[in-house]
Amino acid sequence: MNRRLLTILLISFVIAGACAFLVYKIVGARMSAAKPVVTTRVVAAAADIKLGAVLAASDLTTVEIQGPLPKGVILKPEAVVGRGVISELYQGEPILETRLAPPGSGGGLASTIPSGMRALAVKVDQVVGVAGFVTPGMRVDVLASGNPPGATSATQGTVTKTILQNIQVLSAGTDIQKDAEGKPQQVQVVNLLVSPEQAQTLSLASNELKIQLVLRNPLDTKVSKVSSDSMGQIFGEAGAPVKVGRRAPKAAPKVFTIQVINGNKTSEEKFKSPEAKQ
Repeated sequence: MNRRLLTILLISFVIAGACAFLVYKIVGARMSAAKPVVTTRVVAAAADIKLGAVLAASDLTTVEIQGPLPKGVILKPEAVVGRGVISELYQGEPILETRLAPPGSGGGLASTIPSGMRALAVKVDQVVGVAGFVTPGMRVDVLASGNPPGATSATQGTVTKTILQNIQVLSAGTDIQKDAEGKPQQVQVVNLLVSPEQAQTLSLASNELKIQLVLRNPLDTKVSKVSSDSMGQIFGEAGAPVKVGRRAPKAAPKVFTIQVINGNKTSEEKFKSPEAKQ
């Protein structure tokens, strides 16, 4: 065999071996530097859990989370059994401390009320309830409509005023009440999260006036200055007298003057226009 060809083959084998050794070193260094992924088993919801429910062992399961754990995650199922849910949980979702009521506070609506706040039930009309207008967690403004004391219905009429703004809805549902004949009937009820002062204002207004809720963007927390409106302002100036049946004044009839000359005598004759005679 040609010596030149042998030399080329030998050099090729040496270069290939060197490249293979270099790749082996690089891959080995990276594999040794890589750390194993750490997973942690945490407590999660075994099914969808509604607001106000009290957790039982059958409501719980565990899931594995890789890397850093979320703040407030719970590792032991016994730490959540018997606690109330203050925010709806979904199947497979890790349970956090912020989604549960404090230990010993139980479940139901009362466990969702923060310290210093109150929950007040307000009746709303069928349109609001059936259409799903308000659901837990939404933010609303409260409007009251009626006749204010001392106002005359002839000049002002019904007045509507925004009495509360940016109020959180705790729950929405139906309640059983009796009508004037004593028969049970269902009414739509919405529980609002208010301060003690707001509870007094809303309670007084709901007893004397018609209450209506206005949905707002939960990110819009600005309290706006809103003036009250009345029927008189919508249809015209409040208190302005309305003139009905007054006719426009008739124009004075036109009169024509004719000068008559008879010899050395001159006289004037006045005639009304044909329209004035009619």
